[in-house]
Amino acid sequence: MERLQKILSQAGIASRRASERLMLDGRVTVNGTTVRELGTKADPSRDDIRVDGRRLKMPERHRYILLNKPRGYVTTRSDPQKRPTVIDLLAGVREFVYPVGRLDYDSEGLLLLTNDGDLAARLTHPSHGVARVYEAAVLGVPDAHDLRRLARGLVIDGRRTAPAEIRLLPAARPTETTTLQITLREGRNRQVRKMCEAIGHPVDHLKRIAIGPLRDGRLRVGRWRDLTEDEVRKLRAATAQRF
Repeated sequence: MERLQKILSQAGIASRRASERLMLDGRVTVNGTTVRELGTKADPSRDDIRVDGRRLKMPERHRYILLNKPRGYVTTRSDPQKRPTVIDLLAGVREFVYPVGRLDYDSEGLLLLTNDGDLAARLTHPSHGVARVYEAAVLGVPDAHDLRRLARGLVIDGRRTAPAEIRLLPAARPTETTTLQITLREGRNRQVRKMCEAIGHPVDHLKRIAIGPLRDGRLRVGRWRDLTEDEVRKLRAATAQRF
């Protein structure tokens, strides 16, 4: 017997947090009974578990997909505003994969999608501190004091951000923007943009270039590929650490 939200996550329905929302919204039934209690346990091999009336099927195999997300796509499986989603880019993928974490609509870069609920949960839990690396082109030129504030952490939405690694990247030619490489070990909503706004240098363009050990400078924008077995092993090893 396992918690229902974990079963839904392992089945590739959604992340554990999103699965909890499905339960609270009354969209999940077990043996014909609507279940809203988050502590509810079930046995996927014996119980009739359904989401929106469709019976749950545990995945035969796990799939791990790396996508280079373009701007102008939302990082969800569906969007009430009918905007394009990252799922629209996965032509030929039959498994019910979902995004691990988010990249906002106006950002681009590497995004992992999977139906492996356990790995997704570890990647998104702050205790594991899996690094995400971003290149942020910001307006103006942050000075040393600005960079120290970003690195030490600053208050956003009433909460201080965790320490970050900040590098100012050299420019090939003079521009109106400065490119910062920012490494975070937490994932808050629009965090990089809000951090840069807080020091008075808003983001003009944002790209994620790494998720833990995953990097791929050759993957073109809008394209995807499956992870190699070695990449999956390295990703699992990265989630084994604690911060």
